[in-house]
Amino acid sequence: MIDTKDILETINMIREENLDIRTVTVGISLFDCVSDDKNRFLNNIYDKITRTAERLVPVCNELEKTYGIPIINKRVAVTPLSLVGGKLDSEGYVQAAKMLDKAADALGINFIGGFGALVHKGSTQCENALIDAIPEALASTKMVCSSVNVATTKAGINMDAIAKMGSIIKKTAYLTRDNNSIGCAKLVVFANVPEDNPFMAGAFHGVGEPDAIINVGVSGPGVVSSAIKRAGNCSLSELADVIKKQSFKITRVGQLVAREASNRLNIPFGIVDLSLAPTPAIGDSVADILESMGLETCGTHGTTAALAMLNDAVKKGGVMASSHVGGLSGAFIPVSEDAGMISAVEKGVLSIEKLEAMTAVCSVGLDMIAVPGDTSEAVICGIIADEISIGVANTKTTAVRIIPAYGKTVGDSIDFGGLLGTAPIMQLRKESPEVFINRGGRIPAPIHSLKN
Repeated sequence: MIDTKDILETINMIREENLDIRTVTVGISLFDCVSDDKNRFLNNIYDKITRTAERLVPVCNELEKTYGIPIINKRVAVTPLSLVGGKLDSEGYVQAAKMLDKAADALGINFIGGFGALVHKGSTQCENALIDAIPEALASTKMVCSSVNVATTKAGINMDAIAKMGSIIKKTAYLTRDNNSIGCAKLVVFANVPEDNPFMAGAFHGVGEPDAIINVGVSGPGVVSSAIKRAGNCSLSELADVIKKQSFKITRVGQLVAREASNRLNIPFGIVDLSLAPTPAIGDSVADILESMGLETCGTHGTTAALAMLNDAVKKGGVMASSHVGGLSGAFIPVSEDAGMISAVEKGVLSIEKLEAMTAVCSVGLDMIAVPGDTSEAVICGIIADEISIGVANTKTTAVRIIPAYGKTVGDSIDFGGLLGTAPIMQLRKESPEVFINRGGRIPAPIHSLKN
């Protein structure tokens, strides 16, 4: 029997506490688009994407009206282009990126992911060509997102790839300098990348996936924060139960939308990603949750412990609500997209070192970090290497989305608008790790990777 109290509570979550479906993402395989003729290949990927996801936006609009649940983003993720591009050179990959952008525009979606490569153990000519094309590809498109996986717990860390990505990030920042180096906001470097992630900029359609799939990302930091405030002065065990119960309810909403979208689009349901993804809106902040738990300011001592508890409780509540939980599933801490994180950085409480410590227990990694535009490639590589090593050592996904904002320095900020928000320029250590980075090769996999 439907409980009126539950219905009213859900309505309140939507109206007052920023509960929403952050994204419905259609994953699309491009393996059947392969051709030795470049123009045919480009036309094939356009036709496949627009045909498969033709009704994505209309169906999401229908679901919003039917259930009254906002669906903030409609997205597409495709097979990493380096796996299907064949003999394309860098110029050919730029043309492919423009074709992805054209398809995204035709569909009316927000972003399209999959302009990427998996190079955790080494790279082929195709992957090198795609990586070289990333700066121009992101500078010449609006909706294309790119990701590169440079490490896994099984393979270790490809330091040559990290060194390459330092250069690519700097070039991307320069080519998009007239728009706050926004190209870097669409580029992420991964360790242990998931193949069913619905969130950008890291979404792509993995090789073990079917021809097409529906993956949904839910979000409700405001819901969790409000529940914690209502719980008052309770023990941490009781607080964990409060978070679990709210996460269960949030995930059930995502499961409902995912199933309905799957049925109406006639595309199989994949996973619900139950990550708490913040926005710049007041009251929709992971930092606010941590402060509601008892921290004076996010970033102070105790923040990592509070985040670890939050992340664990979110996952425990979410997995009870859906049999198919995947993607990243946890708490995101993107600085520019979280009003509380922005405030903590501006107060000088939240540093990049503290953020790095927090990534050991949260969903992803150093996300939407804006740094001075004159930051050297070596320092960027060192930041990536540090974060990636956390993922490899802890057998978890970690990532870096860093923005060396051209012409900006500490004390400045950059404003992207919308969900990407406003990023204060964070202070870094300037001492160089260049000699270490330039040794090249691979950092071997940790001993605990030998589990067979």
